[in-house]
Amino acid sequence: MTGKFIWRNGEFINWEDATVHVTAHALHYGSSVFEGIRAYATPDGPAVFRLQPHTQRLITGARLARIKQPYTSEELDEAIIELVKKNGHQSAYIRPLVFRGAGALGLEGRQAPTEVVILTLDWGRYLGNEAIEQGVDVQVSSWRRLAPSTGASLAKIGGQYVNSQFITMEAKDNGFSEGIALDVNGYVSEGAGENIFVVYNGVVYTPGAWASILLGITRDSVLTILKDLGYEIRFEAIARDMLYLADEIFFTGTAAEITPIRSVDRLPVGTGKPGPITKAVQEEFFGITSGQKPDRHGWLTYVNKG
Repeated sequence: MTGKFIWRNGEFINWEDATVHVTAHALHYGSSVFEGIRAYATPDGPAVFRLQPHTQRLITGARLARIKQPYTSEELDEAIIELVKKNGHQSAYIRPLVFRGAGALGLEGRQAPTEVVILTLDWGRYLGNEAIEQGVDVQVSSWRRLAPSTGASLAKIGGQYVNSQFITMEAKDNGFSEGIALDVNGYVSEGAGENIFVVYNGVVYTPGAWASILLGITRDSVLTILKDLGYEIRFEAIARDMLYLADEIFFTGTAAEITPIRSVDRLPVGTGKPGPITKAVQEEFFGITSGQKPDRHGWLTYVNKG
């Protein structure tokens, strides 16, 4: 279910009125920056998970894409809270979007007006309702992530997600839930829309920024949880081979949350079931986001408070 209202350029408008012209620069060239944010249902009402880091990344992403937009992160935070409240969500997926609107065609689009919108909708488990508990089957994609200096992986720029679409479509066509991309050097990068963690002999490995990954906010949260739980973390180049030898692998992301991977290229990961480290991270993550465990890091912004 979608929210009845959308926030657009400082005003609340009806969902059906949120249209753009076919000459919008973003439609032709992918000149947009977006975020994915979740609000979770808690005993104290809906709470937005890590709101400030998301809106701040939207602003820095727009700067990286050379798209000027007039709002501060505080103004966007307030708009998101009011929109979730106005749409009556108890939980929601929140999509802020900054894009170049209608104007002259051509690659130089900085003369086009900037549009800023926020929408909300009910969106369950990104990789399926059973994925969180049972895990998903994935493949190593034939598509590589963009090489350094051919894109800007640190921002969620719309046009770059054609690469992610190729990865996901190939995986779906081959009977998998998702694909894992390698970087230009043949090392593990990330999923089509998720960061990746690999557990081997009790040590947790994850690629660093050099592997053309998005520095995910859920990834950052999981790193904090792993440190809290006392696990060793190594930021290293991960060979494709390790995916087949790993004891556990899991995806992280706003949409995917903490999703175990049960097989890679039809080879079971470990026992073929979510492992103990994955489960421990899930327990902490979902305990905090549901309000059942203390929000010890201040990650939740309550919609009905303040």
